Amino acid sequence: MKTMHSILFAAALLVLPATVVTAAAAQDTAAPETPARATLPERVVFRSLDDARTELVAYLYSPEGVQGAAPAVVLMHGRAGAYSSLANGVYDATTLTMRHRYWAQYWSERGYYALVVDGFGPRGYPGGFERGSYSERPDEVNEVTVRPLDAYGALRYLRTLPAVDDDRIGVMGWSNGGSATLATMADDKPGDMRRLGFRAGLAMYPACGLHNRFDRTGYRPYAPVRVFMGTEDEEVSHDRCRDLIGTSRARGHPVTFTSYRGATHSFDDPGTRRQSVPANARATADVREQAAIFFAEALAPRLP
Repeated sequence: MKTMHSILFAAALLVLPATVVTAAAAQDTAAPETPARATLPERVVFRSLDDARTELVAYLYSPEGVQGAAPAVVLMHGRAGAYSSLANGVYDATTLTMRHRYWAQYWSERGYYALVVDGFGPRGYPGGFERGSYSERPDEVNEVTVRPLDAYGALRYLRTLPAVDDDRIGVMGWSNGGSATLATMADDKPGDMRRLGFRAGLAMYPACGLHNRFDRTGYRPYAPVRVFMGTEDEEVSHDRCRDLIGTSRARGHPVTFTSYRGATHSFDDPGTRRQSVPANARATADVREQAAIFFAEALAPRLP
C-alpha cells in the first residue's frame, strides 16, 4: 500500500506549481577554457521536494538557436559545493566553479538547457565541505535521502518552462553529486518513474557506499545510467563502484561503468592542475565525447 509520502512524491512530479524566478545573471570574470562562448546564466529559485520545503537556488543556462522545445540536464555539485574555493564569501553566478560553468556551457552549446543546482548554500553550507569530512556532514545534505529530492525539485521546475521538453530531462552529478545521481535514478521511488522521472543519469566518480542503501537489494536504476571513474581516484573507491555497477549490469539493469586507467578524482576539472596529468586529460577528452553521445541517445524523443 502506498504511503501518503509516496503519493505526494508522485503527485509533485505531475503538478506545475507557481514558481519564483528572478533574473539576476552576471558576467563571470573567469571563463572556462572551453567552450569559448560566454554564457550568462539566469538565477532561479524553486522548492526541493524535501519535507522542510527548502527553497533552492540554481543557475539556468539556455541554449541558442533551438527550434521547438529543448531537452535539459540537471547538474548536481560535489561535496565542495557549487562555488569556487576563491569565492571569498560571494556565492552567485560569478563564482560558480570552472567545472560547473564548463559543463553547463557544454550542454547549452549542444542544444540543452542546463540547470546548476546549489543544494548546500540554501541549507547554510555555501562553501561545501572539506575532504575527509564525510562522517561529520549533517543529515540535511544527505546524498541518498535528501539530495535526490533536490534533483526532483529541479525536474519539476524545468517542467514548468514552456521551452523545455518535459519528457527529455537528464541528471548529471560529480562526486557527492554523482552519488546523489545514483540514488536519484534508483528504482525505489513511488509511481511509474519511467514516465514521471528522469530519462537518464550520468554519474562522475561517485562514492558507491550510498549509506548501505542497496547492500541487500542491489542497485537497480529505472532508466539508463552511466558511471565514469579513474583507477587512481584518491577520494572514493573505484573498485566498490565497479563491483556495484557490474553486479547491477549482470542482472540486466541499464547501467554501465567506464574506468579510466591512471585518472584521478575530479579528472574532468578543466583547470591546469588536473589537466596537467596526462591520464586525466585523456579521460576528460573521452568523457566529453561519451557524455554527449549518451544524452543524445537517452534524451532523444520517444518513438510513437
